[in-house]
Amino acid sequence: MPTSPTFLIIAGEASGDLHGARLVQALKAASPNSHIFGIGGDGMAAAGMELLFHIRDMAVVGFSEVIRHLPFLRKVMATVVAEVERRQPAVVILIDYPGFNLRLAKRLRERGIKILYYIAPQVWAWGAKRIPKMVKLVDEMAVVFPFEAPLFSNAGLRTHFVGHPLLEGLSPKLTQQEFFLRNGFVKHKPLLGLLPGSRKHEITRLLPDMIATAQLLRDRYPDLQIGIGQAPTLPESLYRQFIPNPEIKLIPNGTYELMRESTACIVCSGTATLETACFGTPLAIVYRVSRLSYEIGKRVVKLPYIGLVNVVAGRKIAPEFVQDEFKPQAVAETLAPYLQHSQKREQFCGELAHVRSRLGTPGASNRTAAIALRLAGVQQNVFLAEAV
Repeated sequence: MPTSPTFLIIAGEASGDLHGARLVQALKAASPNSHIFGIGGDGMAAAGMELLFHIRDMAVVGFSEVIRHLPFLRKVMATVVAEVERRQPAVVILIDYPGFNLRLAKRLRERGIKILYYIAPQVWAWGAKRIPKMVKLVDEMAVVFPFEAPLFSNAGLRTHFVGHPLLEGLSPKLTQQEFFLRNGFVKHKPLLGLLPGSRKHEITRLLPDMIATAQLLRDRYPDLQIGIGQAPTLPESLYRQFIPNPEIKLIPNGTYELMRESTACIVCSGTATLETACFGTPLAIVYRVSRLSYEIGKRVVKLPYIGLVNVVAGRKIAPEFVQDEFKPQAVAETLAPYLQHSQKREQFCGELAHVRSRLGTPGASNRTAAIALRLAGVQQNVFLAEAV
């Protein structure tokens, strides 16, 4: 059995780097001599992975955005394939990012490389026709939502529900008092959190109207405090150009604290909606892409809602404002009742608690590492999630 296996891990955006970093740590803890290389961000690099490319160069979304980045993405693909041929990793671990990762899986499958897919493409949104393709391209799946497991296992792909990795990291570093003091907030006044995403185009498309919504709510609640969560991969200057006055606080390195302490949040669609839900904070979900991406997306997305909170709940519990529906007045009217203590707010919080309970238990990284090490032929004692 190999004692120093090599792994290739591919994560293409900030959430993938966050979960990938914990996976790298779990692999290193169970197999200290393993070598790990691939695509990721600062978190994966700090955990011990050698970066071929950084996620800041990879994070594109939408059909038109991908088209503009095709020459670069082709270069990345060629580089990764060449490195695989040179280094011969025991296992390739693909984290979400299906537009790139499924194409890479096809290239690597032809070379006989074992492939583990961690955090599955959202076939429940885009349609099940991708599943037979994945069965041919992937050896095993480690999925993070319970309803995903039968979708793949019924098609013949060995699949494990490992729980959601965000449960491992929902530990704000600051106490409530420290967070309020650092940012000049007052405990007894309502706080509105704005979480505009982790990509440049999300900030430019969402933050101005998030701020406009916040200002409308402040007209109704004059003592309303406003904080903006800054993504660690984006510069402060990107946000500052949209912030009209110093009373609206930009908060670096404090997103979880902002989610936890806010009375309510306006959140860019994505993993942040689930994170906010896990803190029990009422939220409104917003999103915009280019007109072309939206028109194409309408034709292929199979769900009546886009927010992960609502997908996990199985119904719309958090209001969604997508594309032209995202109007400051509409969001403000919807969110206003949740900025004060009320029966409606308590009911919302109870529904969010149910969403959290459906995400499994902490330990997704160790369970996924165990699967990867088994595929690599490494003997280990890490808990292995039972195959579904």
